[in-house]
Amino acid sequence: MWDVEIRGMASAHAIIASSIFMATVMPAVFVENFSVYGTHMVWLYCVAGSVVVVNIAVFWLLGISPPTKKNTLSYKLNRLFKSCLYFLLSCLFFHTVVVLYGAPLLESALETFSLAVLLSTLTTLRCLCILGPNVQAWIRVFSRDGAMSVWDTSLQITTGCSVIGAWLGAFPIPLDWDRPWQVWPISCTLGAITGFLTGLLAAPVWIHWHRKQLTYKLK
Repeated sequence: MWDVEIRGMASAHAIIASSIFMATVMPAVFVENFSVYGTHMVWLYCVAGSVVVVNIAVFWLLGISPPTKKNTLSYKLNRLFKSCLYFLLSCLFFHTVVVLYGAPLLESALETFSLAVLLSTLTTLRCLCILGPNVQAWIRVFSRDGAMSVWDTSLQITTGCSVIGAWLGAFPIPLDWDRPWQVWPISCTLGAITGFLTGLLAAPVWIHWHRKQLTYKLK
């Protein structure tokens, strides 16, 4: 059972990682002079959109998403509305945190909010896909020993890696190197995506390595 779960996770993570690569390569065919630095906002939203679509599709196909208690249209629309609301609130939360950590309040506001959207895509979206719009389940997963499945553990690892990556990416910005990737918020977005990819790789490896110590029941 462990091997099946871990292989399924590794396959899902590989597909998600591939979508980021494709979102980096494919726009060059349609956008003139496309580059990660020169057209950074285009690249950022290509990556974010790709991660959104692939995450939703992969978790739905694998049946990881929590089952709904009702099948009525009104109930499904209510869950969809709550999910969209939580995602928007997450964007505002990350935007506020980034500003409190020193990002420009008014200048480059679009760039700052775009970073918040990317962080929400790499973190909150996975919470919605795996746990649904259930704040209590989110709190449980991110509390000590709160994981109840390998996917919960994966969520902990990828979320932590994404946030830490964005934080580490801010360190080179004030340095007087005059590099194109030091323009706000390029290094932070690169750090967040690098952290996310690291988390996708590390999660199945860590779970496989510590499978004897993990005692939760598999879903």
